[in-house]
Amino acid sequence: MANYDLTPRIAPNLDRHLVFPLLEFLQERQLHPDEQILKAKIELLNKTNMVDYAMDIHKSLYHTEDVPQDMIERRAEVVARLKSLEDAAAPLVSFLQNPNAVQELRADKHYNLQMLNERYQIGPDQIEALYQYAKFQFECGNYSGAADYLYQYRALCTNSERSLSALWGKLAAEILMQNWDIALEELNRLKEIIDSKSFSSPLNQVQSRIWLMHWSLFIFFNHDNGRTQIIDLFNQDKYLNAIQTSAPHLLRYLATAFIVNKRRRPQFKEFIKVVQQEQYSYKDPITEFLACVYVNYDFDGAQKKMRECEEVILNDPFLGKRVEEGSFSTVPLRDEFLENARLFIFETYCRIHQRIDMGVLAEKLNLNYEDAERWIVNLIRNSKLDAKIDSKTGTVIMEPNYPNIHEQLIDHTKALQGRTYKLVSQLLEHTQTQAAR
Repeated sequence: MANYDLTPRIAPNLDRHLVFPLLEFLQERQLHPDEQILKAKIELLNKTNMVDYAMDIHKSLYHTEDVPQDMIERRAEVVARLKSLEDAAAPLVSFLQNPNAVQELRADKHYNLQMLNERYQIGPDQIEALYQYAKFQFECGNYSGAADYLYQYRALCTNSERSLSALWGKLAAEILMQNWDIALEELNRLKEIIDSKSFSSPLNQVQSRIWLMHWSLFIFFNHDNGRTQIIDLFNQDKYLNAIQTSAPHLLRYLATAFIVNKRRRPQFKEFIKVVQQEQYSYKDPITEFLACVYVNYDFDGAQKKMRECEEVILNDPFLGKRVEEGSFSTVPLRDEFLENARLFIFETYCRIHQRIDMGVLAEKLNLNYEDAERWIVNLIRNSKLDAKIDSKTGTVIMEPNYPNIHEQLIDHTKALQGRTYKLVSQLLEHTQTQAAR
């Protein structure tokens, strides 16, 4: 399963602090040697201000209570630098902690700057100091303080690039504090800026979309409505194009979202085509499962891939989230995935067979005969499938289902419209890229 670990591909697209939860998960799952994970943690920590945490890991890694002298010196530097930044930002921090004073602020940033300068002798230097102080707090692991100061900084900042940097920092802090509702709001703000016509160069825009999608994985697989929203974001043409050109491994998460989604999306057919196109640049058991069912109609292969999918989900930091239920722990997404995967196999198998042997179908679904019969009875009862079970012969009989010509016409028209929009978008992006050069 270590071969399917996407951390080496995902980590370069994350803030280094966001990599720690992934390493914690991998360490818990024992997917890699413990020593290897600890060394990776120390390497990450060396470029942050979380010196105490680095000391603890060093002691654990080398089984000692002593720490290197450079760590001790680094800790003293961090404490001194934190005090210096705290003093520099103190006038503005004091102002922001005074509710009566904060009420004087308005939506007009230029008015705020003038008012702060005239009444409180707070100028650009103190505002810049607040940003540096917030950033330093984040590097120290104080994500709550960093989020508060970055929010306040953005209310005063008139530099669009620095304000964007503060928004990325605020998003990272909210993710690390697992404030999923607030994190989703910040994600949407960031998306709006990235997608705006005034955003930097087309190349930076594509790279920012790739970063945004990687960061969004934390939110979408923890937020209540995340599995729908990941389809809404990733399956947009400009984001799907970025995945195909620079981050095909993200297809795992989009494929999973399509499979576990309660409502089948009209974009699903188009997504299957993308999976088929990209199988030479990226594939794993989850994307291969879809290819087996919908491209190759290989139900034996789908059965095998379904077992592998279960292992991939259990060992993926975003998909394998455990929930404690009394003395047991479960992985809800795995259970939903397997249930819907069986449904995918059943529906497709039924479309190409009129009479189906229950024993064969049970084998395809990875269930014993009794469980398969019970599962199919419930499915027929709760769905719109025109099917019935012949208990004497042990078969499922499918009623003919002729497609509605009007529905076919509507589907083809929508597909044509989507492809036209995609071609126009690609042409515009190509034109912008050429102009930028």
